[in-house]
Amino acid sequence: MGQIAGDGKTASHWPMDHAINGIDVWAKSGESAAREMRGNSAMTDPTRLPADGIFVGRAKTGEASHPLVVTVRDGEVIDITSSAAPTVRDVCELDDPAGHVRSAKGKAIGALADIAANSFEDKRDAKKPILLSPVDLQAVKASGVTFVVSLLERVIEEQARGSAEKADAIRADIAGLIGHDLSKLKPGSPEAMEIKAKLISRGAWSQYLEVGIGPDAEIFTKCQPMASVGFGADVGLHPVSTWNNPEPEIAMIADSSGRIVGATLGNDVNLRDVEGRSALLLGKAKDNNASASLGPFIRLFDETFSIADVKRATVRLSVEGEDGFALQGASSMAEISRSPEELVKAAMGPHHQYPDGLALYLGTMFVPSKDRGEKGKGFTHKVGDIVTISSEKLGALTNRVRLSPDCPHWTYGASHLMRDLAKADLI
Repeated sequence: MGQIAGDGKTASHWPMDHAINGIDVWAKSGESAAREMRGNSAMTDPTRLPADGIFVGRAKTGEASHPLVVTVRDGEVIDITSSAAPTVRDVCELDDPAGHVRSAKGKAIGALADIAANSFEDKRDAKKPILLSPVDLQAVKASGVTFVVSLLERVIEEQARGSAEKADAIRADIAGLIGHDLSKLKPGSPEAMEIKAKLISRGAWSQYLEVGIGPDAEIFTKCQPMASVGFGADVGLHPVSTWNNPEPEIAMIADSSGRIVGATLGNDVNLRDVEGRSALLLGKAKDNNASASLGPFIRLFDETFSIADVKRATVRLSVEGEDGFALQGASSMAEISRSPEELVKAAMGPHHQYPDGLALYLGTMFVPSKDRGEKGKGFTHKVGDIVTISSEKLGALTNRVRLSPDCPHWTYGASHLMRDLAKADLI
């Protein structure tokens, strides 16, 4: 587990509002906090991309009607679009995706730092290149309640029926019944069933218990192919929501056979009040315009990066508000209750095929209870928040929060991509 910023104590030594469901969190408000966070940003490389990986992604330029398949070499973004692999989906279907990207010929379209800086929605010059979500034709799916240590917050969310005011009392009651540390609990085990029985006896049964500690994983559709947004884009909140949060996650990238070929970062934007009212509102809580962010690039598996690196990764989050509010946290993928391989198999296989592969969000430990503003209201986003999700081997994904109707509308789909690639003689 990471350290709470500004202090040497770990989460286990702090009261529950500082140790938020397995994620170590530091939060404070005021201009000094905002300035400190801005000062810690790696402005020379906003994506914080490590130098040793093989990365593939997508970019848009004013010169081509179709998105470009790109990689990064020596700080330059290289267009490697070809008839052999005109989409990122096609790259992932190759026998050796990393080998193809490593050796592919191409031309530079600009410095990564410049393109990343131009990708921010409110600052971009449409004539210059920008980064896009690194996936294209892949289905975009997500896993829910995959960290048992965050299960209590999901149960609390449901019991509170979307009311942040009720959450603290319910949290204390349930934690007193079964304790705080569920990190060693294996879904489907006898111990897990005992915990489930205790919660049911207290009248705290929840559908989240079934997927959190039962034998079956929750898999749902996050957005349609071509609908995710990338580094620098605005991410959207449905305007009906008044209680919501970012969900910093790693997403696995699998080809049509279920082979995992790489990983990227994601923000599975969540509306806590909407989902808390009813699980049947999951679609409204999760799938809205600009509510699925991925990027900055897919890091492909090779000799420098494997599934083992994903399993021991630390995922970091920072939120910086226009009101001076600042929050930082870090969580460990070692705490995940279901392995990435298990989750991909739950999503696809003989029971369900994806001929264009998929991107699968793995879930998060981050369900914040730390107050933002009025006591007892908990954390919620405000329009203008800057959210950065980062991990050492995957770089950093940064987005600005807005309402979904105010984000650029999704107008470029698979049919547009196919037509544009055909016009360019790439298919």
